[in-house]
Amino acid sequence: MDFILKGGQVYTDGVFKKQDILVSNGSIAAVSNCLCSTYAEVIDCEDKHIFPGLADVHVHLREPGFSYKETIETGSKACAHGGYTLVCSMPNLNPTPDSLENLKVQLDLIEKDAVISVKPYGTITVGEKGECLSDMEAMAPYVAGFSDDGKGVQDEDMMREAMLKAKSLGKMIVAHCEDNSLLHGGYIHDGEYAKQHSHKGICSESEYGPIARDLKLVRETGCSYHVCHISTKESVEIIRLAKAKGIDVTCETAPHYLVLSDKDLQEDGRFKMNPPLRGEEDKQALIEGILDGTIDMIATDHAPHSAEEKSKGLRDSLMGVVGIETAFSVMYTNFVKNGRMTLGKLIELMSVNPCKRFGFDNGIKLDKKANLTVFDLNQKYTVNPDEFLSKGRSTPFKGAELNAKCILTVANGEIVYQGE
Repeated sequence: MDFILKGGQVYTDGVFKKQDILVSNGSIAAVSNCLCSTYAEVIDCEDKHIFPGLADVHVHLREPGFSYKETIETGSKACAHGGYTLVCSMPNLNPTPDSLENLKVQLDLIEKDAVISVKPYGTITVGEKGECLSDMEAMAPYVAGFSDDGKGVQDEDMMREAMLKAKSLGKMIVAHCEDNSLLHGGYIHDGEYAKQHSHKGICSESEYGPIARDLKLVRETGCSYHVCHISTKESVEIIRLAKAKGIDVTCETAPHYLVLSDKDLQEDGRFKMNPPLRGEEDKQALIEGILDGTIDMIATDHAPHSAEEKSKGLRDSLMGVVGIETAFSVMYTNFVKNGRMTLGKLIELMSVNPCKRFGFDNGIKLDKKANLTVFDLNQKYTVNPDEFLSKGRSTPFKGAELNAKCILTVANGEIVYQGE
């Protein structure tokens, strides 16, 4: 179907300008004023904002292996509902994508069911067990990078070997940084809330220690390196100093770490994720890192579980919350609307920067496949998990009043979500 997005504020080359966009045969055929066509459907975008589709380099789509939590179909539709046109799916699956044969199971599901672009990760080690390298060479042409997300590579020599292999393949190591020897059965941040409510805490060093270790290895090996979901003030400072030294590192954080802290915790599984919500000083350091460019991008770590798995309170619920359908609105409401960040900066964090770092095409460009989203920034809504397209319903933002609602998402030239 050919269509014209009429009268929206279009983001190109870092600025917004009121224009029309003609999408013909799946590609952007024209960006101009007063476009008209006798054959194209006209979609009114007056008072709406149009920008490149959002990109998230850290989501869990749960298939193959855990389709009761999420599927490629439900997860990708949820992504489209949130304005995303490209996501990278994490490899803690069954079978784990540690060989081309196992990866193909996921690739076939993506080809069949995904409504947006889904780029999978291969594992760093076989079965994410940390004992020997996966078949990285065979998987390299088909993956966004390599990660043992959810576990982390505990052994320094194994991580060095992985970095050298990834560098030889021109691929990135995407690291879940967690020192298992420092966890001691913890499941929320080792802060005031944990002490007051007799919960076992996770210390900050369990995150920043492995980051410091890995950055020394990056300097030694020359590998490209990306840190997942940073949550502590020490992590921000370590990465800031590494960047100043010219080390090839980028990092992400998630909206919940920028908006919430452990003082917001409730005895509810929807507040349990890994890494956990940290202290107020950590949150402020993350915000500073976002604003000064230390933190390169926003990811969601969208991690759906069943209602039963998330119904057992902070101690016994599984770790992980959903966020793909609310991420842009949470960030817009808490940072752009109140003047702490420009809309252009937010688009860089949630679209431009992740695509640039991971080598994905991005932008509203003539003759390119249309990958864009339309938001009504003035539309207010209350977060109601029952309206999610994801199978997951567990979000710490349940009941939050947000601004900015996705109206339309176009992925690979096709309308994959259309709301009101």
